[in-house]
Amino acid sequence: MTGQLQISPSILSSDFANLEAELRAISTADWAHVDVMDNHFVPNLTLGRPVVEALARVSPVPLDAHLMIEDPDRWAPGYAEAGAGSVTFHVEAAADPVAVARAIRAEGARAAFALKPGTPFEPYEELLDEVDMVLVMTVEPGFGGQSFMTDQMPKVRAVREAVRRRGGEIWVQVDGGVSADTIGQCVEAGADVFVAGSAVYGADDVPAGIAQLRETAARHRCG
Repeated sequence: MTGQLQISPSILSSDFANLEAELRAISTADWAHVDVMDNHFVPNLTLGRPVVEALARVSPVPLDAHLMIEDPDRWAPGYAEAGAGSVTFHVEAAADPVAVARAIRAEGARAAFALKPGTPFEPYEELLDEVDMVLVMTVEPGFGGQSFMTDQMPKVRAVREAVRRRGGEIWVQVDGGVSADTIGQCVEAGADVFVAGSAVYGADDVPAGIAQLRETAARHRCG
């Protein structure tokens, strides 16, 4: 059985000139998803640790930092230290994923690893003993507004089945193209944490957008 269904709006789709107000707008969410991009691991540049530290001081919900960066072995623990409640690193970029996860947890944050669409889960199953969440990307990382990749649902199922076999309390997150039209299949595949950018910040009423995602997800869980 998956855990509580959680919504993590991506501020990548928000107004960067008004981030404090944009965070207040998602106070009914569970997390604020913060995409950190370095223009090396992905071809885009967003924000870094100083901004995350500032956001942590004003956010009404905990920060869910997604590090799309090179050398997370060096940089990831600093985001936990900066105040993020959850820090996700990409296994494709980590030299020692176990050490990265342990360092994040040592700073008091939840640790998670992410998988790009072309990265299989099976080689990293043993990492489940070291993390609190697995992120399955449902778009190529680097840009918002991409179309949802349905072909990633078998990977979500594989992660959920591995978690069930091990008996862990590990969340399964999906990120990319998540909307009221696609969240149902994510729930049915076993995801329980949903990153949504345009579906939330593109809504006429942001809290209503969050509520719609929750309600749609709950319906699909119930059957």
